[in-house]
Order: sequence, then structure tokens, then C-alpha cells
Amino acid sequence: MAEIKVPELAESITEGSIAQWVKKVGDRVEKGEFIVELETDKVNAEIISEEAGVLTQILAEEGDTVLVGQVIAVVEAGEGAAPAPAAPVEAAPAPAAPAAPQAAPAPVAAAPVVEETTGERVIASPAARRLAREKGIDLAAVSPVDPQGRVRVQDVAAHGTAPVAAPQAAPAAPKAVAAVDESRVTVEKMSRRRQTIAKRLLEVKQSTAMLTTFNEVDMTNVMALRSRKKDQFFESTGSKLGFMSFFTKAVVAALKKYPYVNAQISGDEIHLNNFFDIGVAVSTEEGLVVPVVRDADRKNFAEIEDSIADLAKKARDKKLGLADLQGGSFTITNGGVFGSLMSTPIMNGTQAGILGMHTIKKRPVEVNGEVEIRPMMYLALSYDHRIIDGKDSVGFLKTVKELLENPEDLLLNS
Repeated sequence: MAEIKVPELAESITEGSIAQWVKKVGDRVEKGEFIVELETDKVNAEIISEEAGVLTQILAEEGDTVLVGQVIAVVEAGEGAAPAPAAPVEAAPAPAAPAAPQAAPAPVAAAPVVEETTGERVIASPAARRLAREKGIDLAAVSPVDPQGRVRVQDVAAHGTAPVAAPQAAPAAPKAVAAVDESRVTVEKMSRRRQTIAKRLLEVKQSTAMLTTFNEVDMTNVMALRSRKKDQFFESTGSKLGFMSFFTKAVVAALKKYPYVNAQISGDEIHLNNFFDIGVAVSTEEGLVVPVVRDADRKNFAEIEDSIADLAKKARDKKLGLADLQGGSFTITNGGVFGSLMSTPIMNGTQAGILGMHTIKKRPVEVNGEVEIRPMMYLALSYDHRIIDGKDSVGFLKTVKELLENPEDLLLNS
């Protein structure tokens, strides 16, 4: 018999949520085969079976929160379909007894043991069972809201407060209103990653003196150079020439000129980073992630394009590892791909700055005393005013602008 446990992923990750069971009870499992997907604050992890056999028990259901080291499934040696474990574990005390020692290290894993006095099998989530045990409630007496009859933690909580008399009637009123509006409102539980994104963005807003400065860049020369060189570039490197390599190169050059934009605060110290690991924001179905292009100052245009394309693909395929997301000294985010004309991006983690790119719009601008229609892009630099003064922030953004308007300088310096 092999216990499937939540593995240690990183020091900062202590728990996760069951995103999807790829295998079900009774399925044949090979050694090293992927059986469940775990969603953590940063990445999705595929958990494999260390032994071949049959999946006989699933101890945590999709959506449940599980801890590192917790047993979430059991695989036993065998070839055929395994007997359904739910009935013997839940209906009769005798088969349930051996399960208790396995579940002892993790409170959630003990959930499959049934404490109802009735002979009926009650379908309930592990969290609901745990709450029922704590409150001394018979799950068979709980009325589930789920049309399929599955008892959830909300049902147990509601059952526990139902007998309370008149004073509890007042708080119940908002629930009645919500129930009436269910046809007009769709309620979704925030994913673990979305909760983490929300928490960290709020922390940045509350813990930094964030300010944003703007400029605009004439994209005429970059677009013309790209148009002239993209075919030759692809033939010689096998990579597509996009705008991100130009922006990354311009950012690195500006960071070298204004090192405090590439810094971070640690207590009462300022840490000036002597490396240039540039985070590139990527939108996925689960939310925004920021994989990092390492040592961008040492990479040429093709290597930067390849790195960004590879990281974006891994993000969409949910294959990013923790190493792809950790670190980073500065971030670039491109809201322009969605049509954003202007925004104030929020800094990423402990970094001191983030550059926001936006959509390219043809606008009338003054050029050498004449009005011309040019492809213009607004740039936004959000920065931590605690360590970056206005002079440096404006100078940084102006340097990025000048380099993009004279892209040959970027090519010469690459």
C-alpha cells in the first residue's frame, strides 16, 4: 500500500487546494503516473504515485484545502478495479478502524470516518465532517442545499445555528435576500491563486509609497525597423522579432543608468541589485503571473524573444515552476495587448518599479514644427517613492522613450 501525500514544494508553500483528480477510485495507476493536480499560491503541481496499483481511497475532494505532508489518497497493489472504499469506510465501524492511524498526522485526512449513528451513507466534504464532529452534529440530520445531496461545511454551520431562537432571526434576513437574487447573481469561489494575487496587490498598495509617472513614445522607428528586419531575423535565428525584446533592452539600459529603480527596501536598508532579472507579466485563465527572464542584460534580442515565448507557453500550459517565478528585479506589463490606452500598474512584490506598456494609437503630434500622424504609445512607470525620487523616475522613463525612438542604439549595445 502507498499513501499519496502532498509534497513539499517550497519553504513558502505550506498548503494548497485540490484542483482536479485525474484518476478516480478503482482506476489502475502506474508508478510515476500523474493522478491529481494541486493548486498552490504560485504554481499548479502534478502529484504522482510512487507505486503501481489501484487507487482505493481518495481522502480529499476537489476544492478542499490540504497541507504539505497530508495523506490525500491511497494506492494498493492489484490489477483489477478496486472495491468502492466509501461504503466499508463509512457504513461499518470495523473497516473504519484501520483508517484512523493513517489519518492521525493530518486532521483533514481523518474526515472519511463517519460519526453518524444512522445506517445511511451520507455524502459530505471533509471540512463538513470535521465541523460536524466539532459541534457534535449528526450529518444525517443536516439538510444539504446541494441538489445532489452532498453536505458542505455551510450546511453544517447553518444546521448548528438553526435551533437558536429569535435573536438569530435578524442576521438571517440578508441570506433570504441573496436567495431571492440567485437568478440574477452568479457566485464563484475565488481560486487560491486569485486570492493570493488580491492579497499581494493589496499589500503592495498598503506598504509602499507608490506613485506613477507617464510619458509617450513614438513607435515609428521601432515599427519600421521591425518591419525591415523581421524576416531576416527569423531566417538567421529562428525566432520572431516582437516588441518585447526592444522594451526589455531599453529597460535594462535605463536600469543601469538609474540603479535605484532596480532596487528594493529591506528593513532600513536599500538593496541595489547588480543583476537584471526582468519579470514579464503574462495573463492566464487563472490570473496574472510574472515569470522572470534571467540575466536579460546578457541576452541578445533572439534569446530574449525565445525566453519570453517559452515562459508564456509554460504559463498557459500550467507548467511554470517556482524557479520561473521567484526573484526578479523589475517588471514589464503590457496592457496594450488587450487594448488599454493608459493605466497605473501596481508594483510586483518587493520590487521598486514596474513599466506599463499600452496600445499603439495613431495620433497627431508635433514633429519639427509640423503636425504629423504618428503611432504613439503611452508608457507608465509606477515606482516606490520611498527610494526613488521624481528626478530618477522621470529620467528612467525618458531614457526608455529615447532608446525606443532610436532603436539602432539598442541593436548596437546588444
